Amino acid sequence: MATTQPPKKVALLTAGGLAPCLSSAVGGLIERYTEVNPDIEIIAYRSGYKGLLVGDSYKIGPEERKYAHHLHLHGGSPIGNSRVKLTNIKDCVARGLVKEGEDPRKVAADQLVKDGVDILHTIGGDDTNTAAADLAAFLAQNGYGLTVIGLPKTIDNDVIPVAQSLGAWTAAEQGARFFRNIVSEHNSNPRMLIVHEVMGRNCGWLTAATANHYHNMIQGEKVLPSLGLSIENIDVHAVYVPEMEFDMNAEAERLKAIMDRIDNVNIFVSEGACLDSIMAEMRSRGVEIAVDPFGHPRLDSINVGNWFAQQFGKLIKAEKTMVQKSGYFARSAAANDADLALIKQCTDYAVDCALRRESGLIGQDEERGNELRALEFERVKGGKPFNLETPWFNELLTSIGQPKGKKIESSGEH
Repeated sequence: MATTQPPKKVALLTAGGLAPCLSSAVGGLIERYTEVNPDIEIIAYRSGYKGLLVGDSYKIGPEERKYAHHLHLHGGSPIGNSRVKLTNIKDCVARGLVKEGEDPRKVAADQLVKDGVDILHTIGGDDTNTAAADLAAFLAQNGYGLTVIGLPKTIDNDVIPVAQSLGAWTAAEQGARFFRNIVSEHNSNPRMLIVHEVMGRNCGWLTAATANHYHNMIQGEKVLPSLGLSIENIDVHAVYVPEMEFDMNAEAERLKAIMDRIDNVNIFVSEGACLDSIMAEMRSRGVEIAVDPFGHPRLDSINVGNWFAQQFGKLIKAEKTMVQKSGYFARSAAANDADLALIKQCTDYAVDCALRRESGLIGQDEERGNELRALEFERVKGGKPFNLETPWFNELLTSIGQPKGKKIESSGEH
């Protein structure tokens, strides 16, 4: 039976890739604990699970509590991130985080006990929260009296069953702002093809949302079509996401007609679009594809945007192609107003759960009418596909004259 005894000490950590919510979530948790019970001690592990394994942490003292609200103004993570998977023993040993023969989960659990931690808040994406679930299960199975509470951070918005992940709205807005400057390269050369590669390994939500935000943002801008500057010149002309199957030759014919008419084409593409086909082609040439500690193909070694630029560049007879990636620009931004409101809801609720010792991932449960609750860790996983039937996405495709494309049923299984 859950205890109602208030925790004496809580710990925070952020992990995985950056997102426009980490700094604010850290600030929000500190603020809420200070508000409800300033006697509860707080520490923050430096660089995520790495800091937990080696016992490296910050102490949250009076100064940090007083100025925690400053963290809402910043991107990144003040306490640092790392990509460490507790169940990848070989990687943890190779990185010097545990000794040969040690179980990283036990090392982490023992460190939490040594530090006197009652509650661990993990702020991260699907991999981080899968690691949190593994740790929570290990703690429960081995009699450790600790509670793990996660917050869903991912700009891909692909955590099952979370309706809206923290930071995703901001990333879409920032990606659109990034492209607003890049699009001006359309007149740097005749027959210019610009490919905007957006983050999203298995899920196309961010690419679709970024394209939609950008398309809506530029409507009504003052232009001068008679001098070669129209809304069509700077608009989105195609959007390709991992969940979508399309006819490249038919699309090339459509895009070539646009190129012939306005002298440029702008494409938004997810970094995971057509990934299976591209990797199969690479492997057929004997190319070994590097993977990260979580077993995911390293997308920076695959360059999906370059592949799209090469394929379409030839087919639509572009004289010059340019590939631009907004990922690092977008994911490191400070949270916008919409995300700040969602972050506050989630951090406040996370502290409420901590006070009643309720473990889980804090989020809007899609299977319970988007109710904000502590989602059971065993239900949490990554790879939620973007729904191609989303009304605003279909309105976008109709507006730019792009066919919907067929759904790829196996999306998310790379």
